Amino acid sequence: MLWNRLFLIPALVLLAANTSGQIPCANGIAGGYPCNNVDLMSFMPRNQVGGSEMNDIWGWVDPADGTEYVLLGRVNGTAFIDISDPVNPVFVANLPTATTNSTWRDIKVFANHAFIVSEADNHGMQVVDLTQLGAIQNPPQILEADALYSGWGEAHNIAINESTGRAYGVGTDTFDGGLHILDINDPLNPTLIGSFEQDGYTHDAQVVSYIGPDSEYQGREIAFCCNENTITIVDVTDASDAALISSTGYANSRYTHQGWLTEDHHFFISNDELDEEEIGVNTTSFIWDVSDLSAPELIGTFVSETSAVDHNMYVRDNLIYQSNYRAGLRILETEGIANGQLEEVAYFDVYPSNDIALMNGTWSNYPYFPSGIIAVSHIEEGLFLLELSGEFSDEGCTDPNACNYDPSALEDNGTCLE
Repeated sequence: MLWNRLFLIPALVLLAANTSGQIPCANGIAGGYPCNNVDLMSFMPRNQVGGSEMNDIWGWVDPADGTEYVLLGRVNGTAFIDISDPVNPVFVANLPTATTNSTWRDIKVFANHAFIVSEADNHGMQVVDLTQLGAIQNPPQILEADALYSGWGEAHNIAINESTGRAYGVGTDTFDGGLHILDINDPLNPTLIGSFEQDGYTHDAQVVSYIGPDSEYQGREIAFCCNENTITIVDVTDASDAALISSTGYANSRYTHQGWLTEDHHFFISNDELDEEEIGVNTTSFIWDVSDLSAPELIGTFVSETSAVDHNMYVRDNLIYQSNYRAGLRILETEGIANGQLEEVAYFDVYPSNDIALMNGTWSNYPYFPSGIIAVSHIEEGLFLLELSGEFSDEGCTDPNACNYDPSALEDNGTCLE
């Protein structure tokens, strides 16, 4: 992520009088924010989540009682927020940065532990046992890391393959910024087991146990990397002997930033963080057919109506959840992806003043909570909790005795209130 700063937006003035309850998207507006098919559940400003500016975001569900937590990265640390009542979230705990402040912080979860990296000098990787959150009586509590991995100092990002218990530091100050591979099956004792530096710096990655159509690699551990000007695919099954499968560029690349696979591992959707600003194109998503891992094929692009810079995206079911800086959360549907087509079906614009191609607004989002809540980080402002609207989702409160009973809901999303 490359950095520019501008002013805060005035929409909070509109929202301030209405922060105590869910605000449905009605006539294209929710709490002063332009929207389509996305409701505003609540908003927590930066002074309620530990101060400083925000960056990455992830989530965790406590297996003991199903409580959902947002893990919100900030310049000066990490906030842990209970969203079991998404209309009234609670700032439960704060973990200060390991060394100094940094714009860049990234978080992933495995085996009920958070793994937190940063580009702060000599930061290493903080490991936090998340099961302690449920016992906190007087929030917010200041936490200390339960372990600190010092095999790198700085890291831009971290990817985790939960099915194998491996973590991949990327953009670190080791191995030319390539993959720094750890065994984290013992979460408090991360162990270096391999690396991949053949294709240079990796900005972001998704690592999976591959189930896609390329029979040669089914069942193997494959890393899909965004390496500044290429989509780079690596077989990391043998971490001590990781092997390049392919490295594929594309016309007019400026900074290959991040991407995510469809759930069948047939397609990879990627973005370029600098093409909007440097070339003047509208927000562009690249659609790759990766059915042959040795020869990915760019089969189409989706060009948004907005001019905003794109940042992080994730896929859940048939939807792509994109955090596109000033354009906010944009949600695309993948029905036509085999034909190189995507369709925008919902959005929530957290930066309503404009969509200029600068790096303000939303950094990232987390769409994987069982309740259906979508957590969105806003760099300058704080945390938004959103939900697909009733017109777009069949999830809702199915308890007829609850005050927020939704008779149209087909699947309970865990948000029923007394």
